[in-house]
Amino acid sequence: MTTKRRNHGRNKPAGARGKVKRVRCESSAAMVPKDKAVKRFVVRNIVDASALRDIQDAQVYNEYMLPKIYRKVYYSISAAIHSRIVRVRSRKNRRNREPPKFVRGGGVGAARGGYQRPGGPQQQ
Repeated sequence: MTTKRRNHGRNKPAGARGKVKRVRCESSAAMVPKDKAVKRFVVRNIVDASALRDIQDAQVYNEYMLPKIYRKVYYSISAAIHSRIVRVRSRKNRRNREPPKFVRGGGVGAARGGYQRPGGPQQQ
């Protein structure tokens, strides 16, 4: 029988059998097997950018660094495609297992942890 993906869309070890714990999708709240979910590690400032300058002007200690929020976020495949965290790839490009080239900056999905458009950010 033909298969679409060599791992059947899962990330289990070669000899593993049976069930895997399920995690909650961040956007659709669906229960997704942990090895099938799209995983992203999100690091954000506790304070948003607009209030950050006000806090820095009013603080007493100049060296104080504001803490960050570290979260591991899980998405179902359909929610990740819908919110452009991952892209649909052609049948030939599905075999490419290397991670996409990540360029820091503003692009499609960059704020949500996605990857850039081919060619990087647009120059003006």
